[in-house]
Amino acid sequence: MTKNSEKTTDPTLGWTVMPPNLEAGNDADTARPVLAQAREIAPGHVNLPHRHLRAQLLHPSAGVMTITTEHGIWAAPSHLALWIPSGVEHHVRAYSRLSLKVLYILPGAAPHMPRTCRLTPMSPLLRELMARACDFPMDYDPAGPEGRLMAVILDQLKPLNAPPLYLPMPRDTRLAGLCRRLLENPGDQSTLPELAARAGAADRTLLRLFLKETGLSFRAWRQQARLFLALGKLASGEPVSGVALDLGYESQSAFIAMFRRALGVTPGRYFSRV
Repeated sequence: MTKNSEKTTDPTLGWTVMPPNLEAGNDADTARPVLAQAREIAPGHVNLPHRHLRAQLLHPSAGVMTITTEHGIWAAPSHLALWIPSGVEHHVRAYSRLSLKVLYILPGAAPHMPRTCRLTPMSPLLRELMARACDFPMDYDPAGPEGRLMAVILDQLKPLNAPPLYLPMPRDTRLAGLCRRLLENPGDQSTLPELAARAGAADRTLLRLFLKETGLSFRAWRQQARLFLALGKLASGEPVSGVALDLGYESQSAFIAMFRRALGVTPGRYFSRV
């Protein structure tokens, strides 16, 4: 497959749009069920929506990124990795300089992994195994030490049952439009009845739809959306005080309290670790 090096700019987002690197993801070599690559990605990078023959495990060893699928948006910090099953359309955005390690896994090689996107913990062992695997050539010896190490990697994959960094997106057109507007203007303090009136629906209807299509209440979804936007803003270097105001929080301390409840640490500690 020929690489496409063209790039464009999305005028609405201001992102640099790069075509995805599909070669390793679409390699059907059954002798090598796992392939690995390491990439350095510049801030502001976003690739085009695409899908792979192979499943992927994405691990940002440094930096902040989000991965968007038709079902929602995921964030994978450095202590977690994201599992993307074979054939799932997605695209990646980098909010800061990103050191990304990727495993490409043939369908059926990890039958214990789910058929939906899922976060998986990065144990120290798995982190070191992935780093070592990224040094292997694509034509490594599957019967040699490299092949045995890849088999250990497959044994170490374990999905999390309750991913904390996932923003589900609804499919109902009224609800999807409302959610897009909140993502574009996260500081909007409108109540659900006010938002429902704009969407042309009863607030009770929207409450039921939120639970049915996202599994979250309206309040929980809006807080999760603000958390996702905060990660991108903070990774881009914006001060905590400005992010708190942009997202509609009355004070910096209220924003920090929300961040700590969601991720277990303050923004400062989180980004010093990332």
